[in-house]
Amino acid sequence: MELEHEKEQAAQIEARHWIDGEWVSSGHVGKSVDPATGYVVGIYHDGGAEEAERAVAAAARAFAEEGWTTDPQRRAVALMRLADAYEVRRDEVVETLCRENGKLHHEAGFEAGLILRGLRFAAGLALQNFGRVMDPRPGFQGMSIVQPIGVAGLIIPWNSPAYLSIRALAPALAAGCTAVVKMPMQAAQTAALMSEIVASVTEIPKGAVNIFIESGADGAKHLVDSPLVKTVSFTGSTRTGRAIAIAAAANLKRVGLELGGKTPHLIFNDADLETLLPTLEKSSTVFAGQFCMCGSRILVQREIAGRVRDGLAQRLRAVKPGPAADPSSDIGPLIDRASLDRIDTMIEVALAAGAKAVVRGGIATEAALANGNFYRPALLEITDPSLAIAQQEVFGPVQTLQIFDTEDEAIALANDSEYGLSACVWSRDVDRPVRVSRRLDAGFISINGWANIAVEFEEGGYKSSGLGRLGGVASLEDFIERKQITQTFSTEI
Repeated sequence: MELEHEKEQAAQIEARHWIDGEWVSSGHVGKSVDPATGYVVGIYHDGGAEEAERAVAAAARAFAEEGWTTDPQRRAVALMRLADAYEVRRDEVVETLCRENGKLHHEAGFEAGLILRGLRFAAGLALQNFGRVMDPRPGFQGMSIVQPIGVAGLIIPWNSPAYLSIRALAPALAAGCTAVVKMPMQAAQTAALMSEIVASVTEIPKGAVNIFIESGADGAKHLVDSPLVKTVSFTGSTRTGRAIAIAAAANLKRVGLELGGKTPHLIFNDADLETLLPTLEKSSTVFAGQFCMCGSRILVQREIAGRVRDGLAQRLRAVKPGPAADPSSDIGPLIDRASLDRIDTMIEVALAAGAKAVVRGGIATEAALANGNFYRPALLEITDPSLAIAQQEVFGPVQTLQIFDTEDEAIALANDSEYGLSACVWSRDVDRPVRVSRRLDAGFISINGWANIAVEFEEGGYKSSGLGRLGGVASLEDFIERKQITQTFSTEI
């Protein structure tokens, strides 16, 4: 019965590359698998260096066509049309994320909503990319003009592929770049739907947006190495980000990186527990913890530590794993079986090193979930912040809890990490959250909340969490060059 289901689903959906305005096939074909059921939901053409090279050539040619790079009005219209096209197919985006990515419906809906906001904001940016003109001295005029940098290589992760692809593509197009988007094989069906939507927008010229799928890294390496690609935007692991930065340095290539995170919740004794506890739970279970801003480190002031520990433990034990098809599901699956084993091993190592299991969590073994990659959330209490479980990104529903006494101690614990992507501060004091936020080594701070992302503002990390910013006005910086032009216009000089 399951084999028949796989054949039926695989016949329905075929994901190919979108290069130079055409659908492109590859010699090797792989299977797209639903991580909640283990069923095959489609097939994908597995690309590599050949597809990347072809896509780069198309993007370079499209960039040379002046109509795109020098017409901000055209780009603004194209981005608004792209937003409208996504809105029409929003339900398909949600269903594809649920089927291929394992997200629950409300999680996929949140991601789809960010796409619309990001595209419409970028459409405005296309018309606001101003330079400057002034007279530094009499008879002498200086100008600083803004121009697109060229072909942009965008390397996208699998965990939120629909939005993260647009988060990089939208400012690249707003700036006047053309783009090559590398999508991972775990998001092949999302890539195919994205390609269809892009193809439907006639205002985007042929070759301006190219999308290829690959299971390996040869195509991504070509984007980093090719002299035709002037800037690379990568979202993913810190390890891979470092390798990209090193390789790109050979050509002094512009690189934007949003990398790993280890988000702390700093919970002070005047926090609103009624709001706090459900948010702590969701910060671990949203996207099954496969989120760079997963609220993985809980730092709580001693006076309320017992109440936070017991309240969160009660909520985590009640979390119900299940597929998007079940509306009562609280947490979806991990992306693959290897992730289950990796996370379980990390927990066992932590317990052996002295961590205490408040909620052990673990692989879901019920018959109804056995074919999926479901992991129950875990909560470990620690006294040693140097443990690997507190320092390394888990990328799963695992949280550590540690007690502090003073504000200075909380800040020191929060900053005791190579990462600095995001943090959360919980306090009803009018001054403390701002005071503490200014001392935290993190690029995005949520006060009395978690991951309250606003596409209208910059997003990115400190330290090993990345370089550059996406979102907000600064999202254009990785995709533009600034040129100074001066002129002496007085005959008296």
